[in-house]
Amino acid sequence: MRADARRNYERLLDAALATFAERGADTASLEEIARRAGVGIGTLYRHFPTRQALLEAVYRDQVEALRIRAGELLRAEPPGAALADWLRALVAFGSTKRSLTTALLQTLDRDSELLSSCGAILRESTSELLERAQQAGLARTDVRGTDVLRLAHGVSMASDWAPGDPDQAERMLALVIDGLLLRK
Repeated sequence: MRADARRNYERLLDAALATFAERGADTASLEEIARRAGVGIGTLYRHFPTRQALLEAVYRDQVEALRIRAGELLRAEPPGAALADWLRALVAFGSTKRSLTTALLQTLDRDSELLSSCGAILRESTSELLERAQQAGLARTDVRGTDVLRLAHGVSMASDWAPGDPDQAERMLALVIDGLLLRK
């Protein structure tokens, strides 16, 4: 892809993510996304011939960003802090992906290649970060990666139900982290 085409592609993904987060993935206008990205609607359709293609690309891009973040956390931080940061990243992802996932599930089934491969990335990343913290003696050993994913999902969903309380997600996440990590 040429450099200018790559820039347009990235701007479209960023604009789509912001618009989906604000308006919901099923009602966001493709024209608004193109306008927000600073490109014409034809450019949007050249990169994403259908709304579904755009939805899938945004979702895959968000999961890829999480995979990269997990790799950074595995290399750079103390294991307990890395796991806590990962939980924060998962909760943030959960709140932005909700309408996107709903829109994707209208046309894909849960066993689709996209959802299967993205789910595998999230499960693997979570398990690696958890196991690293467990091996360092910093996390409970009776917890599995899928437990951590479900807890993050639960915090994200609960905070969506309390939009008037912007600090609720962080308070709930602190409770989860306190219950997961061991104090040394």
